Amino acid sequence: MTLFNIIGYAAAICMVFGYLPQAIHTIRTRETDSIALPTFLLMGLGSVFFVVQGFLSDPVNWPLIATNLITSLCSATVFGIKIRNDYFGGRPRRK
Repeated sequence: MTLFNIIGYAAAICMVFGYLPQAIHTIRTRETDSIALPTFLLMGLGSVFFVVQGFLSDPVNWPLIATNLITSLCSATVFGIKIRNDYFGGRPRRK
């Protein structure tokens, strides 16, 4: 395994374990007051673009695709709960 691959796998692990705690916390508590909506929208879109880039790579970059599919799902989940809470009368906001 080359240094290039090791760095790529380390980045993948960091990305997944960076997103998961926030997604798990948000799913369990439905608490989204401290979450910036534009941040999760842009992070989710960035992950989607990385998935597309992974498919367009030659050869197909499966680690990039897998990592960013997971982070895209986490971002979409948090984003959806945030939208529901803020705009559709979900969990009441703290004051």
